[in-house]
Amino acid sequence: MSDAGLQTSGEIAAQPIMPVRRLHNYIYCPRLFYLQWVENIFEENADTAAGSLVHRKSDQPSRLDDERLSALREGLAEGSKLRSLRLESETLGLVGTIDIVEGGDDGTCVIDYKKGSARRLDDGTCVAKEPDSVQVAAYTLLLREHGTIVSSAFIYYADDKRRVPVSLTDELIARTKTALVEAREIAAAGRLPPPLINDRRCDFCSAYPICLPRESAWWTLARERRASEEAQLRLQFPPGELPEEFTGVPPADHDPLPPPRPPRDDGELLVVQKPGSQVGQRGGEFVVTVQGEVVRKLPLNQVRGIFLYGAVQLTAQAAESCLENGVDVSYFAASGRFLGLLRGLPASGIDARLGQARQFTEPFFRLKLSRECLRAKISNQRTMLMRNGDVPDRVLRLMAEARDATADARDLSELLGCEGAAASIYFEQFASMLKGAEWKFDFGGRNRRPPRDPVNALLSLGYSILAKELAGVCHAVGLDPFLGFLHQPRYGRPALALDLMEEFRPLVADSVTISLINRGEIDTGDFIRATTGTFLNEQGRRRFWEAWFRRMDSEVSHPEFGYKMSYRRMLEVQARQLWRVVRGDAPNYHGFTTR
Repeated sequence: MSDAGLQTSGEIAAQPIMPVRRLHNYIYCPRLFYLQWVENIFEENADTAAGSLVHRKSDQPSRLDDERLSALREGLAEGSKLRSLRLESETLGLVGTIDIVEGGDDGTCVIDYKKGSARRLDDGTCVAKEPDSVQVAAYTLLLREHGTIVSSAFIYYADDKRRVPVSLTDELIARTKTALVEAREIAAAGRLPPPLINDRRCDFCSAYPICLPRESAWWTLARERRASEEAQLRLQFPPGELPEEFTGVPPADHDPLPPPRPPRDDGELLVVQKPGSQVGQRGGEFVVTVQGEVVRKLPLNQVRGIFLYGAVQLTAQAAESCLENGVDVSYFAASGRFLGLLRGLPASGIDARLGQARQFTEPFFRLKLSRECLRAKISNQRTMLMRNGDVPDRVLRLMAEARDATADARDLSELLGCEGAAASIYFEQFASMLKGAEWKFDFGGRNRRPPRDPVNALLSLGYSILAKELAGVCHAVGLDPFLGFLHQPRYGRPALALDLMEEFRPLVADSVTISLINRGEIDTGDFIRATTGTFLNEQGRRRFWEAWFRRMDSEVSHPEFGYKMSYRRMLEVQARQLWRVVRGDAPNYHGFTTR
């Protein structure tokens, strides 16, 4: 099978790039693969924790420069090593981080670390387990794709404290390619594979509490028995004379449930992000203090939600008041990652999600919402070029044409074509917005997974944080962050958050990147370039967060309502607007744009 054969048509080709680790899961157990790749469910146990410990040394990435990149393609010198080398191939549809790539006397060698022991044959010979062999074969394919010929491969089994060779035969390579196709077909089918039956692998699997292989098998047999018994009962009645109660038809006078009470839309959103802050409750007020000093007070009946970022405490009295008064408390890490939600028992919390799921099945609704998200995104990209760049009128005219063309897109494919054309123009002109830097940023276009230069590293970090923040906002307002309309809901990614994020990409993430560079707040010393990509060091991250919070706290006018609010609040307003639309309370969604 050729490499091109790994990408098939339809849903399989549209799937995201698969981590090599998930291919290992598929060989071990297709059901485990489905749970971890499609459902994004992962449970830690003693074995996975021990495996992380084994990888601790190899997980320290090597620094990567042009000389070492060239050596990797031509063959590493004997004794030379690269640790945690991350490679990706769209042709193969694979991405993975190789524990060690080592130069040997006969060429390049791949080494993967595993907890546990090798498989022992009857004659006492140690051989690599099949999932482990397929994993190193996949790494071999990735290296070949990047111009490196692999001469040998080993699995280091920690319990045995020895390297076990893997023979990179044509049969193993073919098996690896076939397994990748099979795994993608299972993922595209959208059905959880059956569990293994009486298999010892289940006893060591971290997903056992979720998979419940023995219980699942019993339930399957029980359903088959019930179906057989029902078929036998049906044969006792003449055709057309089956009693109505046997069919399970519900009574006609079934009373519907009372209408759900929508969540509160009035009041303010209290956002506390200063480390060491405390939110307490005194009398009828929420009180925010920093080191004992009161910095803000708000009446309980004026607060509809509280967002806590990082090391911020909520007292027991304040928590009880929130539960009694229906005030949701959303917890975020200092990085913006959503952690969880403190919420009382609502009258109904499923109406918006039901509407969201129902509207997802309506192609016209999905297209209409997607048009508006991308129209707003392209409009904001054009505004950024007008504000900060030095671009010819022709470029602005093309961006305007792409923006207006979104309204006439007949399907999502055509709409994405409009967005792609605008993105190409925008990033071609992106460098014109970077001014006053003491050194030249290497920006020749958008690259990611991993970002290969500082500008793309800043953009990728900004987009990641923005997506996570919006995922938390969606959850807080009662939407399912994983069920999107433009972005396909797949593999645990917050598709709806990515939909809402489109219009804010230029105004938040891109703006933070441009501000950091043009103000001279960041330089090349704030970045690390390694085999895993280009990323900020500790000092760079601190400077990035200062700029991020500054941007999120800056105020902007809403295009429809005219009032001013911070970008952080605007994210919540847009999510709340979509909440109304999917519930049927509002006919249309209006994307956020600025002039």
